[in-house]
Amino acid sequence: MGIRVAVAGASGYAGGELLRLVAGHPEFDLVAATAHTQAGHRVDVVHPQLAGLDLVLGAAEPDALAEADLVFLALPHGESAALAAQLPTDVRIVDLGADHRLADPYDWAQYYGGTHAGQWTYGLPELPGQRERIAASTRVANTGCYAVAITLALAPLIAAGAADPADVVVVAASGTSGAGRSAKAHLLASEVMGDLSPYRVGTHQHVPEIKQATGATGLSLTPVLAPMPRGILATVTARPARGVDPQAVLAEAYADAPFVHVLPEGQWPHTAATLGSNSCHLQATVDVDSRRTIVLSALDNLGKGAAGQAVQNANLMFGLPETTGLSVYGVAP
Repeated sequence: MGIRVAVAGASGYAGGELLRLVAGHPEFDLVAATAHTQAGHRVDVVHPQLAGLDLVLGAAEPDALAEADLVFLALPHGESAALAAQLPTDVRIVDLGADHRLADPYDWAQYYGGTHAGQWTYGLPELPGQRERIAASTRVANTGCYAVAITLALAPLIAAGAADPADVVVVAASGTSGAGRSAKAHLLASEVMGDLSPYRVGTHQHVPEIKQATGATGLSLTPVLAPMPRGILATVTARPARGVDPQAVLAEAYADAPFVHVLPEGQWPHTAATLGSNSCHLQATVDVDSRRTIVLSALDNLGKGAAGQAVQNANLMFGLPETTGLSVYGVAP
């Protein structure tokens, strides 16, 4: 038997993607999956794309997860910490929620509310030194979906002194799966199709996470809901701190990163190219009028933005190649 894996919150979109990736992973054995309202239903009824996966969703209780070597928590923000505290200390956990991402209790209170559960190792392997920290950890906090798209675009520029950390502006569009699977009127097809709509303007919860991960001190983020199921396209602009080619900075930073692709000059990221993959596509340029640096970043919000990133982190935690069970290539058309 391989590494025994359990998924909590398996009925949601990220949970379903986790089940798909774990079921196809050469070193993982899926031994349990839990849910709240969908407990008692077969996985392939809740997720028809997983036809033939012979597993029934259990109740969201610690006992259903405690026998696993690895637990993925794909729960709503604020629900992971209590469950994680009830699991044995030798069980490795990757939390896809926000409960353990932030270092500052004030940031947690301002953007999420409630009690701050403390910080775990941040699960973005492409940050300097982070692969080693993740590999040495039993508790890892997965990134937010907007956060990984923006951090990968911005962090190397700030680290190289090529972008002013006090002046960063981001407009990012995301597919509807980023809002979860619960029925909401504004996510009905009739409301979403043919429309682009901003939300949480100036108050998005990923802002403190992005600032923490990149070193930015001034960040304006405008999220936009796009009429597509999955994907993120982030336009990140920053005032250049000195005359450095931003594309060259990104290419050097990610030369050895299997899932981050700095595209050839003239080729622009788009969400469809990353569908079904764990990859992030980047391109950078300098605006000829404002002279601001512009970086475009595209990824699959359920892949590199959630479940794929979680599996990448888990691979590192168990000493496996980080690419195991993951695809660098998208699905088309």
